[in-house]
Amino acid sequence: MPLDATNNPRLRSFVAVPPDSHFSIQNLPYGVFRPKTGGALRIGVAIGEQVLDLTELAHSGAFDALSFDARTVFSAGRLNEFMGLGATAWSPLRSIVSRLLRDDVADLKENQRLRDASLVALTSVELVLPVEIGDYTDFYSSREHATNVGVMFRGKENALLPNWLHIPIGYHGRSSSIVVSGTPVRRPLGQTMQDGAPGPSFGASRQLDFELEMGFFIGPGNELGSAVGVERAHEQIFGLALVNDWSARDIQKWEYQPLGPFLAKNFATSLSPWIVPLQALEPFRVAGPVQEPQPLPYLRQRGEQNFDVRLEVDLKSARMERSVTISETNMRFLYWSMAQQLAHHTVGGCNLRTGDLLASGTISGPTPDTRGSMLELSWKGTEPVRLNDDESRSFLEDGDELTLTGWAQGDGYRVGFGEVRGTVLPAREVKQR
Repeated sequence: MPLDATNNPRLRSFVAVPPDSHFSIQNLPYGVFRPKTGGALRIGVAIGEQVLDLTELAHSGAFDALSFDARTVFSAGRLNEFMGLGATAWSPLRSIVSRLLRDDVADLKENQRLRDASLVALTSVELVLPVEIGDYTDFYSSREHATNVGVMFRGKENALLPNWLHIPIGYHGRSSSIVVSGTPVRRPLGQTMQDGAPGPSFGASRQLDFELEMGFFIGPGNELGSAVGVERAHEQIFGLALVNDWSARDIQKWEYQPLGPFLAKNFATSLSPWIVPLQALEPFRVAGPVQEPQPLPYLRQRGEQNFDVRLEVDLKSARMERSVTISETNMRFLYWSMAQQLAHHTVGGCNLRTGDLLASGTISGPTPDTRGSMLELSWKGTEPVRLNDDESRSFLEDGDELTLTGWAQGDGYRVGFGEVRGTVLPAREVKQR
């Protein structure tokens, strides 16, 4: 029986789990790691301050009852093989793992050797990108974010472009520059055009920004020429992860017409090392905003397709000892749901493949403190964000450290997403001829 956090109050872990931990028995997010002492990549799930090594458990025979060769799948060094198996493999594996962690089951609790080999401290491992990402698509699914940006650049009367309320807007990003949380991000170089200047100039971006997003990973995928309807989108979504899609606003302003962002986006996208299974979020489904006008038939959805996931952005400058929270918002504000994003992506016959990443675009809410980018928080630099008595920010500066976190709050537990963290490094020096 699949783990259901809403009707299993007896479920407790014999593993020491801090009460405020984001990694509870209810979410068991997947990740890929290697011991800091070296060795091959291994697949695991996080619980508390530990990682349960699924690769070790597979070789011990713990998953021999499953319908797939767990020894091979969990020795692959990335999650792609497991993701491609679909829900008929995901759910049974999750049930076995949750059973092993129950305090009334002896399999792992009383097997000291196996427990010592399969439970390792998070502090003793190096986390890496959990998926080999083939393609990356970034959407523009927050009405509040799109409206704020439109007001700043086009005025209130033309804030939303005519197509926005009819179609999930997206663009194809650069998968090669997706990096795991903790990887420093170097300030990008590119062309910018200053107001009143006779022509563009080249140099480091002066308006570096973050974008608070939620991404989801494709499981089995679909064949070229086929489509995935909104009602079957859940069969394709393996899990969700936090995303920071760094942006250079001044570069973007000059280059984005007519084809969209290029150098402004392709220099780095930061990803959490933990992927929360879609199944863990079922208790947190909520209705999204009312969609008016009604979307075309292929985008119409029934039931609750959004999720109540709280999101937070913290910033720490190079001079600060502690970070400060600059934004608190929620995934439930998204106008276009993941199901609609996936349905639109494939309706023309595009084939999504195992491990593809689709991201929501910046998630903003209805109030100033729920905006998901520095562009909005500082209102294009005209209202700097106060960090402390000595510092404020219009855009990100060198040495700034951004940390994005997210969680869904249950009754006495939380389903956490870990964090996405990145520090801004100065632009590299370029000698122009």
